Amino acid sequence: MEFDVIQGDIAAQSADALVNAANTSLRMGSGVAGALKRAAGSGIDDEAIAKGPVALGGVATTDAYELDAEYVIHAAAMPAGGESTAESIRDGTRNALAEADALDCESLVLPALGCGIAGFDFEAGVRIICEEITAFEPESLSDVRLIAYDDDEYQQLQRIASEGQG
Repeated sequence: MEFDVIQGDIAAQSADALVNAANTSLRMGSGVAGALKRAAGSGIDDEAIAKGPVALGGVATTDAYELDAEYVIHAAAMPAGGESTAESIRDGTRNALAEADALDCESLVLPALGCGIAGFDFEAGVRIICEEITAFEPESLSDVRLIAYDDDEYQQLQRIASEGQG
């Protein structure tokens, strides 16, 4: 499927579902998880933890609380205290897309899973994510956005995505 590359704070996005770059414990710490937790308000971290732990590459869905979304899909692309792998990024991306589609979401915003604090090479990880989005055949999803927080990441995302979709 086709997707867009955008720049901004994932916690400020409007979509049916936002994807959290989670670890298997689902405890929301820093990075994407921290931004979502701060913007969502109390409750999201407790709900996420109650749904964990999940398998590496697995997902769990919570309410979005104060975020401009219906759901937050927590995709565990890294083990708690560990680093992500190509397989965990691939599985986390595929499972997040499938979960959003199963929830009848039309729009989804996801970050570069496993490529921040999880330690996986940014360019290699983004290539995997782009492959998974492109290969996904949705029932309901029609608006998928891959988001970068800063300008450098955004430029890289745009370049990699255009290579993969072009």
